[in-house]
Amino acid sequence: MWQFKQLEELSAKELHSILRERTKVFVVEQGAAFQEVDDIDLQATHLVKRCKDTINAYCRIYYKDKKIWLGRVLVPEHSRGIGNGRELLKVALNYISVRYPKREVQIQAEAYLKDFYESFGFEIISDMYYDENIAHYDMLLKVKEPIALTKF
Repeated sequence: MWQFKQLEELSAKELHSILRERTKVFVVEQGAAFQEVDDIDLQATHLVKRCKDTINAYCRIYYKDKKIWLGRVLVPEHSRGIGNGRELLKVALNYISVRYPKREVQIQAEAYLKDFYESFGFEIISDMYYDENIAHYDMLLKVKEPIALTKF
């Protein structure tokens, strides 16, 4: 089940599971030491796909610099390879197109996911750079209309 929640709407248990998964993916799995929990969490909409108490996909959506940003996009290891990433992007972009019509969407994409994001219409707007020793591109999407949710 997909949930869109502000920080205040998350239960302590829901917040704990989100932060646990984010830390597992972005700090432990990727071997990066950085401030994973930041003030963006306070204003972001947290998009979570759960099955019972298990997170299968997550991202946060927030407004910054006159753009909508997708951040902390993740699919836990146990949920990869079965379409959860593609479904996550479709649901997130549909939400953005309805809530923030015709706003540009930006993401700091890991370089190995460039083709994945390009398949949604994102375009590279930066040279490749390294953040926490992981290659990234800044990518931008101009959302024009809601994305059909029936084709996952």
